[in-house]
Amino acid sequence: MGHTSIRVLAACLGTLILSSGTLIFCFAQKPMASTELDARVKRFLSENRTKWHDWNVPYEDGKVLYDLIIKNNYKRALEIGTSTGHSGIWIAWALSKTDGRLITIEIDKDRYRMALGNFKKAGVEGFIDAKLADAHQLVRELEGPFDLIVA
Repeated sequence: MGHTSIRVLAACLGTLILSSGTLIFCFAQKPMASTELDARVKRFLSENRTKWHDWNVPYEDGKVLYDLIIKNNYKRALEIGTSTGHSGIWIAWALSKTDGRLITIEIDKDRYRMALGNFKKAGVEGFIDAKLADAHQLVRELEGPFDLIVA
């Protein structure tokens, strides 16, 4: 499924599967102006575009996540499986425009640490509550609702 097809489907409520196989649940509209953060995140993503590994979503899927959040004015997102932070950066960047926040959960300590560093380098750490935990246990304790859940 191409990028355009995914965008059309994203307008629907329910489940969306990106080309990478990432499963997204969409529940809950308005773009905001560019900022210095935009330049910083764009630069970071561009410089690191070919370096992502360890279960990170492809660059194109990150863009779809970003567009989906902006289009629907999502404010609360939950990511289960942070990996090293690629999708979290896209999500947090979009949430910075909607006055939103991301909770992301990673069980692997090394990936978690890498993600924290990547969030800081990209400048989005202020929009993320990163948890080092087993999502099977932590999710039960989180207060919903969420506009977007990425697993």
